[in-house]
Amino acid sequence: MELLTAKPPDRLSRFVLRWATDRSALFKGLFALCAVLSSTLLRFAVDEVLPPGFPFLTFFPAIILTAFFAGAVAGSAVAVATGFIAWYWFIHPVGSLSATNPALFAMFFFAFIAVTDILLVHLMTAALHRMVEAEARSSALAHARSLMFHELQHRVSNNIATLGSLLRLQERRLGDPKARAAVADARARLEVVARLQRRLHDPSRQFVDMGDYIRGLASDTVAAMDATQRISCRFEIDSFRSEPDQAMPLGLVTSELLMNACEHGFAGGASGTILIRLSVAEAQGRARLVIEDDGAGLPPGFSVAETTSLGLSIARQFAEQIGGELTIRARPGGGTLSDLSFPAALPRGPQADAVPEI
Repeated sequence: MELLTAKPPDRLSRFVLRWATDRSALFKGLFALCAVLSSTLLRFAVDEVLPPGFPFLTFFPAIILTAFFAGAVAGSAVAVATGFIAWYWFIHPVGSLSATNPALFAMFFFAFIAVTDILLVHLMTAALHRMVEAEARSSALAHARSLMFHELQHRVSNNIATLGSLLRLQERRLGDPKARAAVADARARLEVVARLQRRLHDPSRQFVDMGDYIRGLASDTVAAMDATQRISCRFEIDSFRSEPDQAMPLGLVTSELLMNACEHGFAGGASGTILIRLSVAEAQGRARLVIEDDGAGLPPGFSVAETTSLGLSIARQFAEQIGGELTIRARPGGGTLSDLSFPAALPRGPQADAVPEI
């Protein structure tokens, strides 16, 4: 099935490599013998219908096929055997190995063509074997690099998670509420970054399903804020795929806005709902992420451009990184509405290579 679905050049290469491999001596001998017998019988069968001057007509295919299926040595043996057969039975004077000038010229022509065919077949199969060996080495190297990359990313994620656990222990020992809140924020951010790292570290992934990504990210963020039991998330997400270079900052913006909602919108153990909407306007080439909660709302005179909140400052900077615009305003009916408008795809320079879709 793999051979049938491959492209024609690949199909031919795989067919050649499947057959042009080391065979047993018995196989080579039997193949050469069958090639000599079948080509000789066929030559006798068509002798009466052929015009004079074609003594080697059926022997050249036998030589080529033997060199291909049984190797250069077997092909050479077939060439020698069929050469003498043609010289004895099909070159005048028939029934002898007379060294006349026409006979010698015909045999020289036969030898030249036979050697050329065997050499070309041998060079082709040798080149294909070298190509396969090089591809195998490259594949092994790529696999080793992929394993190393996975291991590195796994260790990075584990180290970040370990730092988060250490901060959690430190948080429990602090008596100052402000210090405890600062450590809790740092710990939550580290845990979210660690989970983001795990979600995006696959080197073979060239596109990210933003629906699954944001759903998982929201769950991770609410869990990192210890708010799973009191805050529920709802989703209205269009089909949208993004590159990892865009997904990472977008995920960080999303997590910061969710953390802000958990920390300030539902402060003091309050419960509520966060609605996350992601829509894509393909005609305009832009996407829109809206996060709204039914919590306590914004303080009077709030401005996202002038806020001193570390989390919102981080969100604003990452929004600018992907060419987006972030606004935060009061939600009609109470709560907060965060609105991020950004390009649906990262801008590319004229020399940038297109990323192939998998």
